[in-house]
Amino acid sequence: MTVPGEQPAARFDSAVRASGLQKTYGRGETAVHALAGVDVTFARGAFTAIMGPSGSGKSTLMHCLAGLDSASAGQVWLGETELTALRDEQLTTLRRDRIGFVFQSFNLLPVLDARENMVLPMQLAGRRPDPAWLDSVVGRLGLRDRLRHRPHELSGGQQQRVAVARALLPRPDVVFADEPTGNLDSRSGAEVLGLLRSSVRETGQTVVMVTHDPVAAAYADRVVLLADGLLAGELEDPTADSVIDALRGLGA
Repeated sequence: MTVPGEQPAARFDSAVRASGLQKTYGRGETAVHALAGVDVTFARGAFTAIMGPSGSGKSTLMHCLAGLDSASAGQVWLGETELTALRDEQLTTLRRDRIGFVFQSFNLLPVLDARENMVLPMQLAGRRPDPAWLDSVVGRLGLRDRLRHRPHELSGGQQQRVAVARALLPRPDVVFADEPTGNLDSRSGAEVLGLLRSSVRETGQTVVMVTHDPVAAAYADRVVLLADGLLAGELEDPTADSVIDALRGLGA
């Protein structure tokens, strides 16, 4: 027996998927169709990058998949749960408990140290991180000697590692990363991407990342390409060169 907003588990071997997803901003002649009917599936335990020309709908797609924006039509499923059937308060709970976020801006509170920033979302939800898991995440991210440092005492790369730790601690179904290396130099960016990559390989985490950078996309298992609000192709085992060639084909 299923409850509203859910379907049998046997039908779901994906972490998140969209069916007929549409998003329109405005009305009439000024309407902008950011997503025009997207069907896409993101596998569990995989690292997927979303790419496309400016205005292709890639950020809108991620925001709809993550429950940060509502769809105009179509459905989004997180595992067995249909996000597009949930009320606002249900979406808030789902995002808190089952989704992790890493943004271009690190979104750390300046008055809190690194450890306090990591655990804050769980504390606000009335939960405590598992000590062994916290120690494992901190160790893998190389932050053991930075836990008592406040954001202004950390480099950009270290701040983003704190943000990655914050996203991983609740053991979410999916981590959504929106241009996570956009404010980092190439070395720090490579470190953060490598950490996201290792979280997929070593712990089975699912990561979905929006990026404009072909080098960043090459860390992923798969690249999903968008153009004009529609799925325009996919690349398996991408390289920076294969991503560049694919983007050229889209006119990017």
